[in-house]
Amino acid sequence: MADIPAITALIEPEANALGLELVRVIMIGGTSDPTLQVMAERPDTRQLDLGDCEALSRRISEVIDAEEAAGRDPVEGAYRLEVSSPGIDRPLTRRSDYADWAGHEARVKFVEPQDGAKQISGIIDGIDGETISLSSARGTRAFTFDTIASAKLLLTDKLIKSTAPLSTEGADSIKTES
Repeated sequence: MADIPAITALIEPEANALGLELVRVIMIGGTSDPTLQVMAERPDTRQLDLGDCEALSRRISEVIDAEEAAGRDPVEGAYRLEVSSPGIDRPLTRRSDYADWAGHEARVKFVEPQDGAKQISGIIDGIDGETISLSSARGTRAFTFDTIASAKLLLTDKLIKSTAPLSTEGADSIKTES
């Protein structure tokens, strides 16, 4: 079993030293294929390139290897390390995500049903303190950050347009509709 808060505390300074912010750190794959998944991004561009992934992967491996050598293995047994960007339909894991992605559609799953709903979808209105609001055809729903089990942006044309690459370096061509 992996202690995700302890692993996050170990690798967050490494990400920050590279100018990156962690988006999510989780273990996936169960016992058959345990994978430490680390999502990060550059705060100014919300992007991560291959060089960023390589650099962060090396730093994470070094810090975890050093902990293991010191007898403090943060991940029991063999596992795979996966470092990536959060992608276009990214998970919403931080309070700031609800301010940053206001105006975009999201699906929120709750730990326990909220007003009879286990999950809701709608446009993110934003966050005020701990209270997040989403609007849909059914009206506006407000809930607190601590009631969320998971949340992610939904892939829409608006999201695609707003997350177009800031740099086209390495692209043969980028086609846009007029």
